[in-house]
Amino acid sequence: MRMARVLVGLSGGVDSSVAAGLLLEQGHEVVGAYMKNWINDEGIAGDCPWEEDVEDAHAVAKALGIEFRVVNLVDQYRERIVDYLLEGYQSGITPNPDVFCNREMKFGVFLDYALSQGFDSVGTGHYARRKVTSDGRTRILRGADPNKDQSYFLAMLRPEQAERALFPVGELLKTRVRDEARRLNLPTADKKDSQGICFIGNIRMSDFLSHYVPDNPGEIVDTEGKVLGTHRGLHLFTLGQRKGHGVASPRDGMAYVVVRKEVEANRLVVGYEDERESGLFSKECVVGSLSWLNEKPVGVVEAQPRYRAKAERVQLQELGENQLKLIFEREQRALTPGQVCAFYEGGRLLGGGVFEAVS
Repeated sequence: MRMARVLVGLSGGVDSSVAAGLLLEQGHEVVGAYMKNWINDEGIAGDCPWEEDVEDAHAVAKALGIEFRVVNLVDQYRERIVDYLLEGYQSGITPNPDVFCNREMKFGVFLDYALSQGFDSVGTGHYARRKVTSDGRTRILRGADPNKDQSYFLAMLRPEQAERALFPVGELLKTRVRDEARRLNLPTADKKDSQGICFIGNIRMSDFLSHYVPDNPGEIVDTEGKVLGTHRGLHLFTLGQRKGHGVASPRDGMAYVVVRKEVEANRLVVGYEDERESGLFSKECVVGSLSWLNEKPVGVVEAQPRYRAKAERVQLQELGENQLKLIFEREQRALTPGQVCAFYEGGRLLGGGVFEAVS
């Protein structure tokens, strides 16, 4: 591997800390940077410990003996991620901020900043692997740890972004990453993994949305149209949701789940898992906003409809320049407009797209 000047996104967590340490040991010139993307100063309920994270990231850089800087991207984050998130929910879809945060922020404006500062690449703590073929093509593969694989979140990257990305911890199991952190005497070795929305912290999505999106009450109905209650707003629900709608089921041991959102009528439709006519399960859908890491695939590939879901065989049918019809071999639960579908060939990430319609 050619030695490079690498700007590592230090989040204050153990994964990015170890990524910086491993890249340094590989002989790269490494600088650490904390991406300051969000400050919870608007009274939203939840924990946004960015100041603590900056301190931890700085401590890691000091332990490694590397330069550290804070890069302020608050305005870009609001424009590219928060606005996308709010507009999506208000239009009735369920957007995926984590996937687009990678494309627009980590490997978007942060990468642009790195290049403007004379860096060759950006390093992160993603559990994914990057390989360069003999003909110079960049491939992204699933992480070595199947329980931590995060390649799904990289599905919308563009080829030129993947070429500048380095994922050193993707070659390791999570337990090994903790061991490496201790070996490197990093202060984050035993720090708990963060949860929540990308860069925002441990804030419930419903609390976040309630702060920005006004309530828009409507009816909750069953699949036959019987009114069962009222909701505060369709943006607070997603397909397949079992809890939080407040409607008790008359069936013992069988909870109502959200099976449909009728945006124009502002109605939330609930039904049962075993009601095939409810539309919760489907085999066909349309995916748009396509992004391919290399060549455009044709025929049969594997599609992963959400993080933690199993990739399933799917037939691709081209509908237009930037749209595909997908026909799954097996019925899928709660394919959701706005969410991201990642495409694979074996363990290789091909790219991704956004669910637009389900039939």
